[in-house]
Amino acid sequence: MTSTPSSADIRIGFMVHKLSHAIAVRSAAQIHNVPVLLVSAPGAVRTGGAGWWREMMAQATTTNPHADAKSILDCGDEPGMALAAIREDVEAIALSAPEPAFESVRSIAEQSGTRLQSIHWDDVFDLIGSNNPQADCENHLLRRSGNVANPGALG
Repeated sequence: MTSTPSSADIRIGFMVHKLSHAIAVRSAAQIHNVPVLLVSAPGAVRTGGAGWWREMMAQATTTNPHADAKSILDCGDEPGMALAAIREDVEAIALSAPEPAFESVRSIAEQSGTRLQSIHWDDVFDLIGSNNPQADCENHLLRRSGNVANPGALG
């Protein structure tokens, strides 16, 4: 079973495909003081690799260290790749493998301190086609967090 975030840990999700996306998300989160979740593309552990993801997240963190951000790497239905991500010390992974493989990975993740959780894809804002990731992230955060100014409120 995957963990579900508590209501106190609700984060706005962004699908990041490259370092500039991750930096834009963290920057927008820091500017607007909104907690975010950086999510890989589906099955990205296969195409990019766990080491690539870990290093990209580390570089983005160095750029914006004060952002309230967490990350998750999707491992699709591949328990072996999930184990590789755990060995690479990735912060969190998602896995859709059947039992008993899922339970084995869950146990190893728990022992290693890696979070195993679900990704709610419908709630993730994909930056793949963005020409201006910073502006797109800020606009999405403002819409989702309820911090958008109401022009009609002034009369």
